[in-house]
Amino acid sequence: MLFPTTEFAVFFAVVFAVSWALNSHNTTKKCFLVAASYFFYAFWKLSYVLVLFLSSTANYALALLLGRMADGPLRRIVFWFGVAGNLAVLGVFKYYDFFVAQTINALSTVGIRANLSFLELGIPVAISFLTFHALSYIIDVYNRRIRPTTSLVDILFYISFFPHLVAGPIVRARDFLAQTIHNSRPSDIRLGESVLLIVGGLFKKVIVANYISTDFVDGVFANPIAYSSLDLLLGMYAYAIQIYCDFSAYTDIAIGVACLLGYRFPQNFNQPYRALSVTDFWRRWHITLSSWLRDYLYIPLGGNRRGRARTYVNLMLTMLLGGLWHGASWHFVLWGGLHGIALAVERLLGITADGPRRIPAVLAWLITFHFVCITWVFFRADSLESALMYLGNLLGGDVFWSTTMTWWVALMLLCGAVTQFWPGHWFEAAAERYDRASLPVKVAVPFVVIFLVAVAAPGGIPPFIYFQF
Repeated sequence: MLFPTTEFAVFFAVVFAVSWALNSHNTTKKCFLVAASYFFYAFWKLSYVLVLFLSSTANYALALLLGRMADGPLRRIVFWFGVAGNLAVLGVFKYYDFFVAQTINALSTVGIRANLSFLELGIPVAISFLTFHALSYIIDVYNRRIRPTTSLVDILFYISFFPHLVAGPIVRARDFLAQTIHNSRPSDIRLGESVLLIVGGLFKKVIVANYISTDFVDGVFANPIAYSSLDLLLGMYAYAIQIYCDFSAYTDIAIGVACLLGYRFPQNFNQPYRALSVTDFWRRWHITLSSWLRDYLYIPLGGNRRGRARTYVNLMLTMLLGGLWHGASWHFVLWGGLHGIALAVERLLGITADGPRRIPAVLAWLITFHFVCITWVFFRADSLESALMYLGNLLGGDVFWSTTMTWWVALMLLCGAVTQFWPGHWFEAAAERYDRASLPVKVAVPFVVIFLVAVAAPGGIPPFIYFQF
């Protein structure tokens, strides 16, 4: 079930009405939202619901056990058993066949024929996000940052809550569970903010991202040798806009939907293409993932506390694993590795999130933006070979000054680019104005925008890019 569909609109209308009708009965309300979330997840494949349920219940029981145990070697063993179990589930579904293939290829180069079999399991939607939420919970319980909840319903709710289940944002257990222990307050709903996030997200996904994808980017990346160098350059920029509008649209809608149901999610994007350094980019892009990797991987590895050389190693390991998290393929690993190298170089040169001190801000922005765009080619391509072919034809193509980009795609690129530079207070002012508007205006605005988006939308709604992760 995709957000920008009639099915989801009907689903959410029912969930919204029933959940608020049950608001004075908090446990009943949470049970209903768990059932609704499982129904939402079952739309992709019913059998995946079992993976979701077993993961939730296993981590619930593990956290209770960790909470009751005294600190010591046995508790540490139980904790690492739980971490290994969560990673094993992710590994079997997402990475097993990839590593088997790499093993077979490696052995064949030295003349050994390996008879290893592939599992060929389908990857459950959102298996990575599910695992990240479960791991953050048991890690925080182990480190005694939070107490394990005794409510199974709360854990089922936390891990399965449908707005963030499929593609984030990644919500920390301590932040979400604190909201589940009391009834939601209607006064806490930021109506204007929620409505504008939802309708803005629909526009970014259904109009901007989808037209850029279907009318330009997909063709350019499918067969780069058939396009001019200018098309490949524009295609690289276009994908940067597409993935931002696509992914930020999902999290905007998720944040807005959750808020309408009485729950707050963290911000996930902050105009990332304004970054003056790669360090700054990762503080603006997919904020909940980058902060998760920092707190649960980079810092436990030692962070920057064990000398300069170890800091660089930790940065590289974090970004390599972050790249591998996105997909079982070498082009994702290389994408992560390139960002790891960039972060290490910036650390070596003393470049902070504010950018280099000795060069103009415009030049720092140009360098950062083009580094991010070039690495996006590895992220978007179907394989490492395809990415190298794309960049090779971009740099060495025979024709440069011809383009197949239409004026409509160029307009969509402009719309996407504008989102990076408008002042944040504009959104806040618009939300406040919506809150002060009359009831007919409050009803008319979302209906008119949704109608216009539906009329102008291209045929079909492609899944969000981050559904594959």
